[in-house]
Amino acid sequence: MKIQKLILAFTISLFFVLSAQAQDKPSPAETAEGEAAGAKITIKYSSPAVKGRTIWGDLVPFGKIWRAGANDATTFTTTKDITVEGQKLAAGTYSFFVIPGESTSTFVFNKVAKQWGTYTYDDKQDVLRVQVSSQQSSSLEERLVYEVKGDSFEIRWEYGKAAAKIGA
Repeated sequence: MKIQKLILAFTISLFFVLSAQAQDKPSPAETAEGEAAGAKITIKYSSPAVKGRTIWGDLVPFGKIWRAGANDATTFTTTKDITVEGQKLAAGTYSFFVIPGESTSTFVFNKVAKQWGTYTYDDKQDVLRVQVSSQQSSSLEERLVYEVKGDSFEIRWEYGKAAAKIGA
């Protein structure tokens, strides 16, 4: 009887520990969805937190390819052909990367949709690269956020943000 109580107490304790850890994921999976240029746009990403770190130019170096989230590479899906910053992007799912810069960043759409980070990234598989303006924000965005707007999509994290225009 005593052993059964110990096993029950251990099992309950383990359940609470695992539940607490599951709720505090360091980079939870997120999805941003919206309509732009008549297409449904879906961006799937893992959302890391700032946690007091300097992000741009430090944790995420300027001038180097970044998976645009945590864990798996971020994916960008469009249900119809669109333009991004005036350049054609065919309907489909792409991995999405960013080459951050202080005033200008490059958004990269790569045809290998399923990748872990940038470990197997091959720029020969890029289907589109566009230059966008990098801006500073006055308010802290603790977690990485993507937002699909009527004519654009935006990425925000820490004090930095960048957006790309979407057209038909």
